[in-house]
Amino acid sequence: MLEKLTDQLDPQQFQSLPELIDYCLSTHAELPGFSCFGKTMQFAEVDELSQRFANFLQNQTDLQPGDRIAIQLPNVLQFPIALYGALRAGLVVVSTNPLYTEQELEHQFNDSGAVAVVTLESFASKIEAVFARTQLRTVIISSLGDLQSAPKKFLLNAAAKYVKKMVASYSLPGAVRFTDTLKPTKSAFVAPVFNRHDTAVLLYTGGTTGVAKGAMITHANLIANLMQFRSRSVLAMDDCVESVAAPLPLYHSYAFLMHCFAMPYAGNHSVLITNPRDIPSLIKALARYKVSGFVGINTLYLAIMRDPSFAKLDKKYLKFCGAGGMAMSSSVAEEWLERTGCEIMEGYGLTECSPAVTVNVPGKVIAGTVGFAVPDTELCTANEAGEILSAGERGELWIKGPQVMKGYWGQEQATKDAITPEGWFKSGDYAEIDSDGYVRIVDRKKDMILVSGFNVFPNEIEDWVNRHPRVLESAAVGIPNERTGEVVKLFVVAHGEQPSVDDIIAHCREGLTTYKVPKEVVFVNDLPKSIIGKILRRELH
Repeated sequence: MLEKLTDQLDPQQFQSLPELIDYCLSTHAELPGFSCFGKTMQFAEVDELSQRFANFLQNQTDLQPGDRIAIQLPNVLQFPIALYGALRAGLVVVSTNPLYTEQELEHQFNDSGAVAVVTLESFASKIEAVFARTQLRTVIISSLGDLQSAPKKFLLNAAAKYVKKMVASYSLPGAVRFTDTLKPTKSAFVAPVFNRHDTAVLLYTGGTTGVAKGAMITHANLIANLMQFRSRSVLAMDDCVESVAAPLPLYHSYAFLMHCFAMPYAGNHSVLITNPRDIPSLIKALARYKVSGFVGINTLYLAIMRDPSFAKLDKKYLKFCGAGGMAMSSSVAEEWLERTGCEIMEGYGLTECSPAVTVNVPGKVIAGTVGFAVPDTELCTANEAGEILSAGERGELWIKGPQVMKGYWGQEQATKDAITPEGWFKSGDYAEIDSDGYVRIVDRKKDMILVSGFNVFPNEIEDWVNRHPRVLESAAVGIPNERTGEVVKLFVVAHGEQPSVDDIIAHCREGLTTYKVPKEVVFVNDLPKSIIGKILRRELH
C-alpha cells in the first residue's frame, strides 16, 4: 500500500527553493543554524549573508537566471551562504567535489556549461589549469577561515598556507574574494520568477555506467524529498533543539538534502565537519556540541569505534544514527548498538532520486534492510526483460515518485535508458522487497560477480568476512577464470594480528556456499575509498 504524505507535510506548500529558504531562515532566525571550527552562525546571519551574496550575483556580475554556478567547497560556513545566495539569484547550482582532479573538473564544468564557480583558494590552481578550456567567466575565491572571528580566521588561513601547504600559487585575474561579495550594497534585488519544475541543482553521479552525468534535480524534486525525509526524521528527532553532525560532504546528495534543507526546515543545528577523516577531531566535535545524531557510512562508524577517544565520549545524547551510501555490515551495526545504545537506521537513496527512497524507522528496524519506501513512492523489482517481479523475488530495483529527477543534463538517450515511459527509474541495484515492503539491497548490478552462471554479490561475502574477529574490513571482486567465467578475489584489512589465508577461507566455508568462497585472498593495509568513505571496488584487481 502506498504511504501518503499528510496535510502537515505538503510539497505544494512552497513553489520554489528560495521560498523554502526564506521560510526556514526567517522562522528560525534566532536559533543556531550552522557551526564550523568553533564558530556558530544563527539562521538570521545566514539569511543576511546569503541575501547579500544573491545581490552581488544579480547586480555585480553578468550572470542571468538559469546560468550554472559550480560550488566547490568542503563543509565550511561558506557553503550554505553560497548555496542559498545562488538559488535566490535564480542560478542553477552545480555541486562539485572539492577533490576532483583537473580532468574531472574540466568535464563537469564543460558538461554543465558552468559560467561561474565558488571555490576555496586551496583548489584555485586547478581552476587556473582548466579555466581557458571552459566557459567560466566569474570566479569567486574563499579562504578557509572566511566567516570566522579573529584570531581564528588568521590561524586557519596561516595553517592552510604555511603549515599544511594546502594553497598552491595561482593566477586568476579578475577573481573576486568571497568576503567582498558579502559587503552591504544599496543595489535593489529583484527576486526571479521560478517554475516548480525548473532545474534547481545539477548533482553529478557516475550512475551505473560511463562518465559522471548531471542529474537534473528540480525545485519540486527537492521540496518533495524534503517532506518525504521529514516524515521519517520527526520520528527520531525533535524540532528546534537538536545538534546534528555533518561528516558527509555537503556536495554529496544525502548531506545536501539533510543539512541544507531538512535541518533548517526543522530549526535544527548542523555541525559541519570539514575533515571527517580526522576521527579524533570528529569525536571532539560530537562531545563539544552534545550531538544528538548524524548520518554516516559503514567505514565511518567502524573508524569511530576503533579510535581510542570513542570510549570516553558521552553517548547519552545520541538519538538518531543513520546510514546510507553503502551497505552496513551487520557486525558493525551490532557493535555500535551495543556500545552506544543507539541503533543505526539504514536508508537508501540515489542522486537521481534527490536522494531519499527508503528509510528505516525507530522501533521498526529490520536488520539487513534499508527500511521501506518514503511516502508517495512506489517500488518494485524487475528482471532483465523489464518484467515486474513478485514480492521476495530478486531483481533490479525500480522507483517511481515525485523525487525522481527530470533526467540527465544534455543526455537524452541516457535519460530514456534510465527512466521508463511510465516514470520508473531503474536504479542499477539488485534488491528484494518483502511482503511488508521492506527492502534489502543485494548489491550494485555492475559489481555482481558471475561464477559458473551463479550470481555472487560482494556485499554478502564482505558482510560474512567482516564478522571474523581479526578482520577490520574487506572487499570482494570478480576476476576472470577460464573454467567458471569469474571467481571471487578477496581483499582483507586485518584488525590486530593478521589471520592466515587458511583462517579466512575456513571462515568463509562456514557461512558461504562453495562457489562464493574466495579463490584468492590478499591482505592490504587499506582499501581505496571515495571521499565519503565508500569502498571503490573498481580500483581493486
